[in-house]
Amino acid sequence: MKRKINARFVLLTVMSVILTLVLATVAYYELFKKEVLADLRSYTYVLEHAGVFDDMTAVKEYTLSDTDVRITLIDPDGAVRYDSQADAADMDNHENRPEIAEALRSGSGEAIRHSDTIGRNLFYYAARLDNGSILRVGKESGSIWAIFAGILPWIAGIGAGLILIGLVLSHYLTMQLLEPIERMANDMDHLDSMTVYKEMIPFTTKIRKQHEDIIKNAKMRQDFTANVSHELKTPLTAISGYSELIENGMATDADVQRFAGEIHKNSKRLLTLINDIIRLSELDVTEHDLTTQEVDLYEIARTCVDMLQVNGEKHDISISLLGTSCTINANREMMEELVYNLCDNAIRYNNAGGSVKVWVTKADGHTVLSVKDTGIGIPKEDQERIFERFYRVDKSRSKSTGGTGLGLAIVKHIVEQHNAKLEIDSKLGEGTEIRVIF
Repeated sequence: MKRKINARFVLLTVMSVILTLVLATVAYYELFKKEVLADLRSYTYVLEHAGVFDDMTAVKEYTLSDTDVRITLIDPDGAVRYDSQADAADMDNHENRPEIAEALRSGSGEAIRHSDTIGRNLFYYAARLDNGSILRVGKESGSIWAIFAGILPWIAGIGAGLILIGLVLSHYLTMQLLEPIERMANDMDHLDSMTVYKEMIPFTTKIRKQHEDIIKNAKMRQDFTANVSHELKTPLTAISGYSELIENGMATDADVQRFAGEIHKNSKRLLTLINDIIRLSELDVTEHDLTTQEVDLYEIARTCVDMLQVNGEKHDISISLLGTSCTINANREMMEELVYNLCDNAIRYNNAGGSVKVWVTKADGHTVLSVKDTGIGIPKEDQERIFERFYRVDKSRSKSTGGTGLGLAIVKHIVEQHNAKLEIDSKLGEGTEIRVIF
């Protein structure tokens, strides 16, 4: 990147210097042209008022000290009567020459063109005399280019000097521009203490936030990997231990049935855990490819409540639904999963004889899903962490009820993908209410 920026600075410098010199040369030429034409007007004025052309016999012997100046006298019909650098008899009619035509029409005229008579480029100025004739004075442009040729070494020297200064400044500016970026790249952990120019503050803020997010995500992945290993190890160890006892004949007939039950329970827990892990991975992949449609959240909640009635009765928990029909734009599958996980969690961490109430209502223009239980409650210090992966308030209860610690993590993921908001209200020993505001 440094080479590219430096190369672009150098290119910009060279182009700027060349363009400046070209424009300066053009401006100088325009000024010089005005000066030459002004001189020609002065020559013409002097000749016109000196009475030189009163006697045409004397005109032929008249010469100017400036040999670059050409004098021509032309009749009103365009015939050349006299020319100081050519034989008038051999010259064609000049009536259509631009400067002559303009002088005949308005009294004076000027032009810059190539002369076919002497084969050179000339500046011309023509004036109409009192007798109707046209007096034209010309100056060779070769003398003008000679002046340019004389200053060309100076122009080239100035250009080379400016380019050299530009190269040095380009290198310096490139170093100055990239120095804060290189410092950030070499020391990402101390971005707050680095001094950068104000234009880079939004950039450094973004880099710092991304760096923090990367570190946070790396730690989360590391913790997640460790937790997955631990969670998978527990049921696998139990399955391996019980099956080994049966295989070695160390279990009685009564133990075999009990061991088989434990193996079955841990296998189910293992499958549930694996399914939840796979689901979280799927949610990560589909984060930017979410298919949504108009869904009735109340109907989804009613289906979920009906499905969990048997599970609630099994744990002596009553579950009911309140509210009205509310339509939202969401992914149906994710909404079903969201409601199911919240209700299942409310049953799992409830007390015998308790209840779970589900509400779907409208409040302040928002659709609100609320799941409230009369369970064990969550301590204040744990309420912000219950949506973390594998985090459990009561680890013993979670294992005994088959919880994986990933249900609420999935809930949080779904809520974030739908730009919704999670709220929790819980008191230890009294119960918990979780609200999702769409």
